[in-house]
Amino acid sequence: MGKITGFMEHERIEEGYKPVEERLKHYKEFVVALTPEQAKVQGARCMDCGTPFCNNGCPVNNIIPDFNDLVYRQDWQNAFAVLDSTNNFPEFTGRICPAPCEAACVLNVNDDAVGIKSIEHAIIDKAWEEGWVTPRPAKHKTGKKVAVVGSGPAGLAASQQLARAGHDVTLFEKNDRVGGLLRYGIPDFKMEKSHIDRRVEQLKAEGVTIKTGTVVGNWPKDSKVTNWAKNTVASEELLKEFDAVLLTGGAEQSRDLPVPGRDLDGIHFAMEFLPQQNKVNAGDKLKGQLRADGKHVIVIGGGDTGSDCVGTSNRHGAASVVQFEVMPRPPEEENRPLTWPYWPIKLRTSSSHEEGCEREFAISTKEFIGEKGKVTGLKTVRVEFKDGKLVEIPGTEVVMKADLVLLAMGFVNPVASVLESFGVDKDARGNAKATTEFDGGYTTNVPKVFAAGDMRRGQSLVVWAIREGRQAARAVDEFLMGFSDLPR
Repeated sequence: MGKITGFMEHERIEEGYKPVEERLKHYKEFVVALTPEQAKVQGARCMDCGTPFCNNGCPVNNIIPDFNDLVYRQDWQNAFAVLDSTNNFPEFTGRICPAPCEAACVLNVNDDAVGIKSIEHAIIDKAWEEGWVTPRPAKHKTGKKVAVVGSGPAGLAASQQLARAGHDVTLFEKNDRVGGLLRYGIPDFKMEKSHIDRRVEQLKAEGVTIKTGTVVGNWPKDSKVTNWAKNTVASEELLKEFDAVLLTGGAEQSRDLPVPGRDLDGIHFAMEFLPQQNKVNAGDKLKGQLRADGKHVIVIGGGDTGSDCVGTSNRHGAASVVQFEVMPRPPEEENRPLTWPYWPIKLRTSSSHEEGCEREFAISTKEFIGEKGKVTGLKTVRVEFKDGKLVEIPGTEVVMKADLVLLAMGFVNPVASVLESFGVDKDARGNAKATTEFDGGYTTNVPKVFAAGDMRRGQSLVVWAIREGRQAARAVDEFLMGFSDLPR
């Protein structure tokens, strides 16, 4: 694949970033993508490794060596055809996926992995520029109707696949715009929402009916959700009107931190903070937007959501930003012979961290401190592993100043009322209980009700949501037609 000796002749080329002082002034993307020539060089580094572990490292099983080779040969249109055959939305994953494929790259055993993600990014951007991404409506209709509930990456992928199979698909979304956490959880500086918008137009051209501002489920009339939603649809209505229902909502129940002082003003979930800025960027007028201007911000949670809070706080003009992680500081480099081809634990520094952030590891919050009902600080303690458990280190308690605390410790399960309204059984973690076996895959205990994405597997990556949406679409198609030509 590529150039036989390319991996020995060429080094990995990383995508660049625009200067920090420039990008902090706006919410636009700031990644400097590879040039066609740079992408060709990266494609040349792909080894003739015999067993491409990158394929299995990728949740959607992208045929990576093939499109690497095609980019090396500058056959961009066929490279896009290969990429498009396994991934409905490479422009999403090419921007925000952590690239488990690169961790699994054979070259990564003792060298720098092939820049697979940057090649994917280059392919799909060129495909859009050249007009190769076009609607593919079904040639024949089946007469079957499918309701897809939730328009995140799982719902979008499933809707597109089912529409291309000839079914009449209606996609329901409770928010005012399509995209789920792609739209309101991921900051615009990581992925501009125009990428979602043009995919929405593609889905409409392929026959998908989209209903935004519509809450599905048997919600109380005075609930917070039904107060801001335009429409509500009872689960019984969907079961009566549609031949199959696929639940693809997100795991939106944020993990809380129930310590003394939690009720003080100034302590918010990340998903209270991040969506507001995305709505403002989209042109919405918000009263009392939650902002970090001039504040000492502490972000509790060391993952991607916490990093997104860091980047947004810096763009607001925070006085300081500190990010907490309860786990010990990971090593700078992983032990590759031990971890390859699996996802390694190592220190990961995001572009948001580089923009200005102090990171604290092995630290736990014992109490929120406040004055006049508002948070002013956190009482913290250092922790360490002892006998397999995290325990406090005596004498390490300190109080850290904070005017705004953002809880970004992950999500525990989907909003329970949606599953309960359909009578779907839940697993021990509160997710929809559904098998992934292809024979009856993604089925729940309720006849003709399926579940996929974060609603089924719990909090996960966008690329996993796309995979589950595609596979669930095949399962629904088989249920409706007795067979399916959709790819697995």
